[in-house]
Amino acid sequence: MKFISWNVNGLRAMMSKNFMDVFRALDADFFSLQETKLQAGQIELDLPGYHQYWNYAEKKGYSGTAVFTKHEPLSVTYGLGIEEHDHEGRVITLEYETFYYVTVYVPNSQDGLKRLDYRMQWEDAFRGYVKQLAAKKSVIFTGDLNVAHEEIDLKNPKTNRMNAGFTDEERAKMTELLAAGFTDTFRYFYPDEKDAYSWWSYRFHARENNSGWRIDYFIVSEDLNEKLEGASIHNEIFGSDHCPVELDVRL
Repeated sequence: MKFISWNVNGLRAMMSKNFMDVFRALDADFFSLQETKLQAGQIELDLPGYHQYWNYAEKKGYSGTAVFTKHEPLSVTYGLGIEEHDHEGRVITLEYETFYYVTVYVPNSQDGLKRLDYRMQWEDAFRGYVKQLAAKKSVIFTGDLNVAHEEIDLKNPKTNRMNAGFTDEERAKMTELLAAGFTDTFRYFYPDEKDAYSWWSYRFHARENNSGWRIDYFIVSEDLNEKLEGASIHNEIFGSDHCPVELDVRL
């Protein structure tokens, strides 16, 4: 099965660019979006053959996630089931017979790390959530996790240390998450690959110079490792400040 995830940084803006062309060309079984920045009723997508699931933030023009899939789930849940974390449309979980599929848009710690304390609470809650799922069946989760885990995952680690997305605290939470029985699928296939990024600032010609960060992931419970067939980053696809990421897995 082919899984795609893309932070589109505003789906309505993407619709006037290349979203449908990319969607059709990638022809995924599962296509996840983050940062849709939509409210219910603001867009209607005609996606024949796909089931659509949306989670909207209460705040207009902010956050939001979506999943489009060719495979109808047994059940769908929205959020973590924790009231304080479920106002921003950040999580969608689809349940299937042998696995859970989770789309997530992790909160950004923001300039000046204004939201770092909240981010730490979120990290603990999300890790607990996916561990609970993994105790029942295999888990695949994807999205913009807003952290470059290791120095290899961003162009300028020294000058970015302690900036949002590359704080010691955020990186430690990612280490803790993976240690709980999960695999970063891109690094599973490419443990030493450098200059592999999924996000670039709009400033300083960052994308032109490939001065980026890898903050978009597919992560799976370790019991799926032997079923992984490939992972890739579609840095040839433009339209957002992020590019799509892909996972291929035998299910």
